Amino acid sequence: MTTVAQLLQDKGRAVWTIAPDAMVYDALSLMAEKNVGALVVVAGQRVVGIISERDYARKVILKGKFSKDTPVREIMTDKVYFVRPAQTVEECMALMTAERVRHLPVLEDEQLVGLISIGDVVRTVISEKEFLIKQLEHYITDNPR
Repeated sequence: MTTVAQLLQDKGRAVWTIAPDAMVYDALSLMAEKNVGALVVVAGQRVVGIISERDYARKVILKGKFSKDTPVREIMTDKVYFVRPAQTVEECMALMTAERVRHLPVLEDEQLVGLISIGDVVRTVISEKEFLIKQLEHYITDNPR
């Protein structure tokens, strides 16, 4: 089973963050520039939330607010679920499914060391299953009855 540490080693540990007092417009600009769907919101060294494209759509556009006048703290998701590097991808998938979240910050010794998305998790699980299928096919063809 692949761990979060292994997933981060393959995908990289880059995490884009923003302050809670920044304007939503700045968060959207950074997401577009970095081609990501979410940013971790940090105050000092502490993770205080996540802001995603979904937050923007539901809490700015649909409520008639303006992204240049709205601080991130007003629309961010402040209940943050996180994982540790030693956890498995399967544990991440279970947490994401149970809590209906698409992004999980990775914390090690209370420090932000990565961010994984549901896409990262699904790609990893599919890759593991493809590897297992190939191994089983190899076993079957090399061990005829």
